[in-house]
Parts: sequence; structure tokens; C-alpha cells
Amino acid sequence: MAMDAKQLLKLIHQLPITETIRVINVCGGHERSITHAGLRSLLPVHIDLIPGPGCPVCICPEEDIYLALQIALNENVTLVAFGDLFRVPVNTSINGVRTLEQAKAKGAKILPIASPMDALNMAVQNPERTIVFFVAGFETTCAPIAALLSAAIPTNLLILMSGRLTWPAVKLLLNADKQNFDALIAPGHVATVMGYEQWRFVTDDHHIPTAVAGFTTESLLNGLYSVLRQHLERNIFLDNCYSQLVQAKGNLKAQTLLSSVFTIIDANWRGIGNIPNSGFELAEHLSTHNARIYFSDYSHQARKNAGIMPAGCDCAKVILGQIKPNACALYGHSCVPRNPIGPCMVSDEGACKIWWNSGIGNTNEP
Repeated sequence: MAMDAKQLLKLIHQLPITETIRVINVCGGHERSITHAGLRSLLPVHIDLIPGPGCPVCICPEEDIYLALQIALNENVTLVAFGDLFRVPVNTSINGVRTLEQAKAKGAKILPIASPMDALNMAVQNPERTIVFFVAGFETTCAPIAALLSAAIPTNLLILMSGRLTWPAVKLLLNADKQNFDALIAPGHVATVMGYEQWRFVTDDHHIPTAVAGFTTESLLNGLYSVLRQHLERNIFLDNCYSQLVQAKGNLKAQTLLSSVFTIIDANWRGIGNIPNSGFELAEHLSTHNARIYFSDYSHQARKNAGIMPAGCDCAKVILGQIKPNACALYGHSCVPRNPIGPCMVSDEGACKIWWNSGIGNTNEP
């Protein structure tokens, strides 16, 4: 019989934990569930839950947002994107246009959409107008984009692709000189598409306890209990705590779609820098739909500044799991959801916004 949250918490409290065990998650959905449920306040004091690079909007390169802005402001197009991209700021002069939201207010034709089919339908219904679909997301977002691109799409639909794979960021953290976590909760939604075996390198190559978990409190606590026991017993393995949806090899049809329309490239992550083999880009046979090629005149190499964040913003350290969101000096002061300075305060998957909306104050308060 499956245990409920109270039973799992009791088991965790019974573990002989006498020193801090740092457990990182790399999923914004996980961080939202953990924080909104108040799990940190319910766990033993020696368990340190660390939010990691689990927000695709937060790590969307500054140069890609800038490119989207220039296209929308200077070309006779309709640019569409998922809503959480609208308020992510780029670095520009105080009087400059910093976000898609501001560009829309200036008269650019920019619309939010809820699914890839919205972009397709808009292109079909407006054949005389170019529709540019700006995409930021991990594997679970990119899979339906792949399904869209695998069919015949109108010539007036262009894609500005800023998709990323999740596991290379974890590999980067594991290969860092200073490793700041002892165990990993792997993202259940990514594993649903790519399979839990994708995370075996963490246990086999780096000997880090790892569990794939879903988004309920019970699934997260199951994953946490597993990695804590692995750490204490020195018995390292890859545990699947989301067996309802996750299989070893994942969704093979979705993977086939991904590989048929995308090429894997080295890609820039905002706040982190270039990560090898971590980006989705349209395959060569879809180059006529590639907005990056079609509007290449607006691409500025000078904007490819690895790690670029607004002045004073510590989003990069939050994304890398080096500090907690409320340790940033801007958090809760000049940077709040209604006036975000950095990208982590924008998206519902951004750790800063999650913490602020959950009532967690700034550690730098007087």
C-alpha cells in the first residue's frame, strides 16, 4: 500500500541524519511543489533542499530575447510566445525596450499563446502574414513542437527556437570544481519523454544518489526518502519514484519526433554560459522555417555574453544552486514579481518568484 505524506515524513525523521545532506532539484515544477507545500519547514534541519537550473525561461539566452524583440519591433510580423516569456528583461538603456510586454505596448504585434496549435492555426488563418513562434522550453515543451514540425506546416510560420535539454546542465554541475549537492531529484516530466535511464550517468559516473520523482507531495517525499537512504547506506542507485508515467526508455515516439526535426547543438544558457550538446535547433531540412536564419541581420554576436544578467542580479547563482533565492540583495526590494529585475522572478518556474509568492522574505532584511 502506498504511503501518504505524513507516513513518509515520519520515515524521513527516523533516519539517522546528523550532518547536512544537500539535495538539488532541477525542475521548476518540483521547486513549486516543494515550496508551496512548505516541505522545507517540515523536514529535519540537516536536509538542505536546493533549487537548481529547472526554469527554461530563466536560462533563455539574453540574445534570443533581444532577437525576438528586434524582429517584433522592426518587421511586419506577428510574434507569438508562451506567456511567461513576455516579461523577461534584456539588458538595455533605461529608456530602451526591455521586454516583449514593453514592445507590445510600443505597437509591436505580439500575442500570447497556450499551445503550438495556436501558432499553427494563426498561420493558417492569416496566410498573408508571417507568424514567428518564439519557443523556450525543455524536452517536454519541445516534444509537442516537434510534433507540429513533423507535419506539413504553412510557409508563413517561422520558429525562433530556444529549446534546451536538461541533463547537460546537471552534467556541468557535476563536473564543476566545487560540487554543491549530495543527491539529485530528477525531473519526472522530462523522464516521461526521455526515460529514467537518461539519468543513470549521475549514479554510475558520479556516484550521486538519484531518484526520478513526480509532482505530488507523496512522490517528492518518496524520491527524497530514497536518496537520503542511499546517501546514508552508501548504496547508490537510480530509483524511479514516478513509475505511474515514467519508463526506462521513455516515450520512443516522442524521441523519434525530436530527432527528426531538431539538431542538437552547443547552446548558451543565461547565467551559466555555453553547454555542449544542450540545445535544440531546427534541422537543416526545416531551415526555411528558421527565424534565426530568416532574420539573421538582427543577430548580434556582441550580445552573446555568457552569464549576462542585469546589474546586481544574482539569478545566475540561484540557477546554479550556489545561493538560495532570498540571498540575492535585490530579492524582495527592487526585484519583485510586479517589477522583475532578473528572469528568476518572472516565470512561474523561476525559484525567486516561487519563493516570493510563498511568502519567503529576504535574508538581507535589517
